[in-house]
Amino acid sequence: MLCGQKLSPLSFLSLQQLQFASQEEKQEFSKFPTKTGRRSLSRSISQSSTDSYSSAASYTDSSDDETSPREKTQVNSKGSSDFCVKNVKQAEFGRREIEIAEQDMSALISLRKRAQGEKPLAGAKVVGCTHITAQTAVLIETLVALGAQCRWAACNIYSTQNEVAAALAETGVAVFAWKGESEDDFWWCIDRCVNTECWQANMILDDGGDLTHWVYKKYPSVFKKVRGIVEESVTGVHRLYQLSKAGKLCVPAMNVNDSVTKQKFDNLYCCRESILDGLKRTTDVMFGGKQVVVCGYGEVGKGCCTALKALGAIVCVTEIDPICALQACMDGFKVVKLNEVVRQVDMVITCTGNKNVVTREQLDRMKNGCIVCNMGHSNTEIDVASLRTPELTWERVRSQVDHVIWPDGKRVILLAEGRLLNLSCSTVPSFVLSITATTQALALIELYNAPDGRYRQDVYLLPKKMGNTERPALAKQTKRFIFYLLYISKRNT
Repeated sequence: MLCGQKLSPLSFLSLQQLQFASQEEKQEFSKFPTKTGRRSLSRSISQSSTDSYSSAASYTDSSDDETSPREKTQVNSKGSSDFCVKNVKQAEFGRREIEIAEQDMSALISLRKRAQGEKPLAGAKVVGCTHITAQTAVLIETLVALGAQCRWAACNIYSTQNEVAAALAETGVAVFAWKGESEDDFWWCIDRCVNTECWQANMILDDGGDLTHWVYKKYPSVFKKVRGIVEESVTGVHRLYQLSKAGKLCVPAMNVNDSVTKQKFDNLYCCRESILDGLKRTTDVMFGGKQVVVCGYGEVGKGCCTALKALGAIVCVTEIDPICALQACMDGFKVVKLNEVVRQVDMVITCTGNKNVVTREQLDRMKNGCIVCNMGHSNTEIDVASLRTPELTWERVRSQVDHVIWPDGKRVILLAEGRLLNLSCSTVPSFVLSITATTQALALIELYNAPDGRYRQDVYLLPKKMGNTERPALAKQTKRFIFYLLYISKRNT
């Protein structure tokens, strides 16, 4: 034997050559699997482990069940079937997700505890259209605790957490949403929330304006009787201002997006942390040395630029607002036009809330392997519709990741089909969303309880003071109240 060379004792001894002290030892040895047996045993153990864990590990994707939830008949433990989710049996997993989120949503939980005795939303019938995640579930259950009845749909076809939707359905919330809805499913779910017997919404909580648009177009009589609309996103706010300018907004609306408690926290810090998470999960990209262009330098753009720069990316910015452009420049980012750099950059990220920010012509000029994604709400910031043509080939490489292939072989990597990256492909921080959710809840309370004449048929920012002095727990300065809730909840933990 060569010095230092390790050989297994069984490498030169066959089973027949082995000597055993007794027949019992030989039988005991024979119980151990052979090489082939070990492979079989390994597969068996691996398979059984997968079988026992798969219900917990794959509940969000649920790729094993291709049946549309619309074709299923499901009933929760209370006997209700007024919902449509992927699988209501996933409710236990969703409840765990919600409980985890509650631990870091201190402002919203504090509001729930302090105001649930007064029931400031008693009689409110809230129809909502937001991302259905664990954090949103905490908001919905808070509204229910404050006296509201809720019916809910998803504002994004990719962001729904199936297990969370199941948990809400199990508690009795009429939720119509699942991950991977088609466009037809999307509008069907919204319609099921609005069009129901013996129930008519008197408040709207929207994220993106699709629900508001649907009620306005399809159910004008319901729209006229709504007491108020609360809108979270810049896209939805733009649509509200358009209705107001045209004289078609017949109810008061609250612009939560431009509230300082959302702009300076959710838009900035939430996006600063979740942009990297979404990109890493989908592309495994290394950021150091990559050339990135961020379209828009509002609060979302600021958060994205800060995160990317911190990991070594070479970041430049496009911006049409002169103040934001100057801010980008003074923060150390080169301000450019997209056409000037589109051939060289490795990544294009839109953060404007506008439409056709990245056009087909610019997509044609991008280099091979360029990553294109959107951090604004609207899925129209990237002109994805122009890519669905016969000469281009779409290749799905993993969940929410498509390679769009040009005739010359060039590939552009499109994430979430141009929809919101962080909520479609990753998760978001519960603590920051707690501030936004509390702002939404307070806006609903303010509009629902406001006396006649306080708000006209227009779009408003959340007032600094809650005017209803009959509710002492809420009659505080709104913004200070939110941070006060955060302070006392953290102090008590």
